[in-house]
Amino acid sequence: MTTLNGAVVLVTGANGGIGTHFVRDALARGASKVYATARTARTWDDERVVPLTLDVTDPDSILAVVGAAGDVTVLINNAGTSVSSPGILSHSDEEIRANVETNFLGPLFVARAFAPILSAKDESVIIDIHSALSWYAVAGIYSATKAALWSATNSLRLELAPEGVHVVGVHVGYVDTAMAAHSTDPKTDPADLVRAVFDAVEAGEYEVLADDTSVRLKAGLSAPIEAVYPQLTGTKA
Repeated sequence: MTTLNGAVVLVTGANGGIGTHFVRDALARGASKVYATARTARTWDDERVVPLTLDVTDPDSILAVVGAAGDVTVLINNAGTSVSSPGILSHSDEEIRANVETNFLGPLFVARAFAPILSAKDESVIIDIHSALSWYAVAGIYSATKAALWSATNSLRLELAPEGVHVVGVHVGYVDTAMAAHSTDPKTDPADLVRAVFDAVEAGEYEVLADDTSVRLKAGLSAPIEAVYPQLTGTKA
């Protein structure tokens, strides 16, 4: 179990709806410092928040943040991107690469860069924000990158457990942020999501299924593929 009290937290994508709640809730739970990172760092109204510029797709940017934040004990890989339409064949090379680099390679490279720092701490945590769409491929390239991150998180968990680093994977469907503004489906309040994540961290859990969608999709992974994707029964012979 890891307490947030006295922790030094780094949040990627801190300017967004979920990221902002991670910053605020970490402080409310007693974090001594929060590095709020984003491509365009902004000012915060709390001296415990240290804004840093970070582009998770830029190796030099990652190294600069590691050099500035060598006291981190909790790393939250929250930064992500999406495309405006589903599918995996319909997107340009640039759109596909942007999703792969931001949603998969970015969190992996940030975790790799901070691993030596976290391994040297008595209690340390990596939190990766996946998606319920990790387990449901209807979002095309977005689903593919989130599925890859889920697999990478499992690998990181196994590799870093002997070093004392606790790795938590988070699955959630739509969250009530700008990224999900296009959807009329039920959405999780970002405050509720962050509360569930930090509760899980403090309870020593490895995985967060933050809504009914995530619970249902994980339970369905063992079902026949036709049950998961009934639209396959309507394909041409």
